[in-house]
Amino acid sequence: MAKSSKTPKKSPAKSAKSKVGRAKRRLLDRLIRQSVAQEKADRSERHAGLKRDPRAGIDRTRRASRR
Repeated sequence: MAKSSKTPKKSPAKSAKSKVGRAKRRLLDRLIRQSVAQEKADRSERHAGLKRDPRAGIDRTRRASRR
């Protein structure tokens, strides 16, 4: 059995086509991340607005189970 060499192999040169694809993918990923972050921010604002006014009656706190 022949021993394999321990020298690391170089990765192949990056073609222009692969660079363009990578850049496009990075751009799309960033846009998706930004839109998700924007949606989360809007949603949290809406929820904060809903919870601001006090509830009428007994406050609904978590109580221990009576079992």
